[in-house]
Amino acid sequence: MSNTNYIMSSNLKSQFLLRDDITFLNFGSFGASPKPVFDEYQRLQLEMEKEPVQFIAFRSWEMFENSRKSLSEYIGCHQDDVVYVMNPSYAVNIVAKNLNLKEGDEILTSDLEYGACDRAMDYYCKKSGSKFVRQKINLPIESKESFLENFLSGVSANTKAIFISHITSSTALIFPVKEICDYAKEKGILTIIDGAHVPGHIDLNLTTLGADIYTGACHKWMMAPKGCSFFYVKRELQHLFDPLIISWGYNAAKPSHSQFLDYHQMQGTRDITPFLTLPKCIEFMHEHNWKEVSQNCKDLVKSNALRFCELMNCKPLAPLNDDFIGQMFSIEIKTNEPEKLQSTLYQKYNIEIPVMAHADKVFLRYSINAFNSQQDLDILYDALVGIKNSTSLLS
Repeated sequence: MSNTNYIMSSNLKSQFLLRDDITFLNFGSFGASPKPVFDEYQRLQLEMEKEPVQFIAFRSWEMFENSRKSLSEYIGCHQDDVVYVMNPSYAVNIVAKNLNLKEGDEILTSDLEYGACDRAMDYYCKKSGSKFVRQKINLPIESKESFLENFLSGVSANTKAIFISHITSSTALIFPVKEICDYAKEKGILTIIDGAHVPGHIDLNLTTLGADIYTGACHKWMMAPKGCSFFYVKRELQHLFDPLIISWGYNAAKPSHSQFLDYHQMQGTRDITPFLTLPKCIEFMHEHNWKEVSQNCKDLVKSNALRFCELMNCKPLAPLNDDFIGQMFSIEIKTNEPEKLQSTLYQKYNIEIPVMAHADKVFLRYSINAFNSQQDLDILYDALVGIKNSTSLLS
């Protein structure tokens, strides 16, 4: 790692509230808010508590609109086509419940999807008698072309929708979603994209991407407080999606120009302050030249990947380039006790990192953000060597 990158990490580490005694390599799970964002979050919560009626019923709505406008500009869509939700799983449940599937219909997905969203789709497919087709992805992936051929071979005459991650969770792979959306549009197939890991991580422009439906987490790589995500639907499809909760937006006393906004925003009492911090998140990233920061993190991820694969006697899950690898990297490991391994890394070595079982495989995934340095990955490497040499947790 170059001197410039190391200095950048050192300076930005002071902007976060993360404990100094923990080697934090799990930004991908929940993210972490920098101090200016967390301060704004607490300021808004305090303002709400001082006069909750005025804040919730009146003053917050202008802030809400300003926040949604900032978000829409950041992710490349019209502000009336996106609403806030607590997390991507919530958004996927909205979609799955409203797909109006019939017996014999199929939804195509991969076998590498995030468990909560995979379960939601599977549940509603079973209720309707439709089929949830989990296309097996050949690992390691050789190229974009081989992936697309592999995945799209699962399309049939009965395929009504494609549901797929933009960046996978356990395997940390960027999928060629633009190409999938282009293919689906030609075939008249609906596209539903789980982009939980995307905003603030890789470039996102929903207008040019062409997905029909997209959900992303802002509390991960955009560093918003927990419980802040978005749900995007193309304008011509918005009427198809009722909210999970029927509330004040239905037959609204003062309807806005958009039923989509009314249905999904007017959800009764809830803490909307995480949503209101998005302008501060975007401001923080602009102030710290986040594109450069992110690229430095991606370079650090890739420059360490092979030595971890060699240590674990495995191959990278995809080519080590920006097409497939972002600020996370998953290593296939051999262990019969993933929970104990994760606990050992935390309790004995003070390393926060996920060890995730997915089907018949187990993956250890490191995430890198602005506060990390080469030293953090060296600490992980040495810990894995120690565990291999002294226990039976890793083979």
